[in-house]
Amino acid sequence: MFILNEKDRDYRHGDHGPKYLEKGPRMNFGLVQVLPGETVPPHVHQIMQESFYILEGTVTMKIDEKECVLNPGDYIHLEPGEAHKVSNFGEVNVKMIVTAAPFMENDKKMIEE
Repeated sequence: MFILNEKDRDYRHGDHGPKYLEKGPRMNFGLVQVLPGETVPPHVHQIMQESFYILEGTVTMKIDEKECVLNPGDYIHLEPGEAHKVSNFGEVNVKMIVTAAPFMENDKKMIEE
């Protein structure tokens, strides 16, 4: 068992990106902050499944060829092999919980548009 506060970890890019509260050995659990106008490029995971729960803001996710607009309280689950791109077209930060399992350090493959 361990306990930590979100403030004990940093976002990957200072004020945005992922912030992992747990990274492995079996799963990842973290927060992701996406700034207004920011897009996380399309990518796919071959082994990990990912789930997102929207806490703040409105985020647009393109999963394969389907576009989904998600708001606070929405939950989305992605299976391995589902390509996804995350965009914040709004004027406020998007903050969401992310889980990924099973943990795989190098399971992200970028996709060209």
